[in-house]
Amino acid sequence: MMGAGKSTVGRSLASQLRVDFVDSDDEIQSAAGMSIPEIFERFGEEYFRDGERRVISRLLEGVPKVIATGGGAFLNEETRQLIKDHCHSVWISADLDTLVTRVSRRNNRPLLVGKDPRKVLSELGEIRNPIYAQADIHVCSDMAPHSNTVGQILKALQSCKK
Repeated sequence: MMGAGKSTVGRSLASQLRVDFVDSDDEIQSAAGMSIPEIFERFGEEYFRDGERRVISRLLEGVPKVIATGGGAFLNEETRQLIKDHCHSVWISADLDTLVTRVSRRNNRPLLVGKDPRKVLSELGEIRNPIYAQADIHVCSDMAPHSNTVGQILKALQSCKK
């Protein structure tokens, strides 16, 4: 979910694992030559999700790395299966208050433009959380340092075999 800390936690996790970190949103923007809000405005969410799937598929190739995906990526069945087939998937959840606090720090989230973040995040959670629950690993993030979340992921990875 947006605001869960995927990028911040992902960077720290990659550093701990001594692998590269890649944010799929950054890669999508680079490939498209425009920002995600511009892609949404010009072409719509379906177009964005298709490009997102292609970018994630490319990122899954090659050497191991930590990939932070956008909050909607795992919702796409084909993208979700690509992720589950090629790597460990991690759901970083956070309570609604934490998410609202974090998303209020940035104004570049297309799904929140002109809307009440608490209402949108609550509605998205109802739809998305059951799908996120299909991830291999589930950790909770809160207002504590992100290093706590990274520690939870590292511990969970030790018991995973792929």
